[in-house]
Amino acid sequence: MTYLPDRETELLFAAELAKGRATKPIIVAGVDEVGRGAIAGPATVGIALIGRETSMDFPNGLKDSKMLSPKARENLVKPCKNWVLGHAVGHASAQIVNEYGIIGALRFAAAHALEVLVEQGYQISGVLLDGKHDWWSSNELFPLGVDLPSVPVQMVIKGDARCAVIAAASVLAKVERDTVMQELHKKFPAYNWAQNKGYASGEHIRALQEHGVSEYHRTAWKLPV
Repeated sequence: MTYLPDRETELLFAAELAKGRATKPIIVAGVDEVGRGAIAGPATVGIALIGRETSMDFPNGLKDSKMLSPKARENLVKPCKNWVLGHAVGHASAQIVNEYGIIGALRFAAAHALEVLVEQGYQISGVLLDGKHDWWSSNELFPLGVDLPSVPVQMVIKGDARCAVIAAASVLAKVERDTVMQELHKKFPAYNWAQNKGYASGEHIRALQEHGVSEYHRTAWKLPV
């Protein structure tokens, strides 16, 4: 089944946020993560922003980034950037994942993406977060010295297939992380990261068993070596 995102959830969420705040701009952040299940490379978070003035017509062909070919994702980067108010992608290295766990790493990556948006003058009103576990609001559980804004968070299961702004964040994050892994492949070609992007493919596992781990592997996890 092919899922195409709509804007109903986004608009309803924005309307709820706008109650009692008619004079204050409402900016909704769509947030998605990439690389959560990889065994090498960064954990990456994409953030895309929409507001009242954002066009109802999201880019043609936009949907869950996992359902798109690499070329289709790359072709959507510019239309997505042109459609949203603002956008940023943040990364947390394998070392951050090892030290703080995947949830701490996602928060770290999101904080760095937000820094870019704040520098551009954006102040988010609420977050549409892909999935069912709210890692955004857990400041007290993951003290990294990076606190995410205390704003309303609405979880959207399969959000990258259901919400256009989350799908845009997903595409931007996926393309940027893939580029990172392709560059790392040049340093460590044995792991074939250009193809597997740091996930546990058969070739990646065989390379681990033959060559051991690199500085970019998540050694705090149980690796198949």
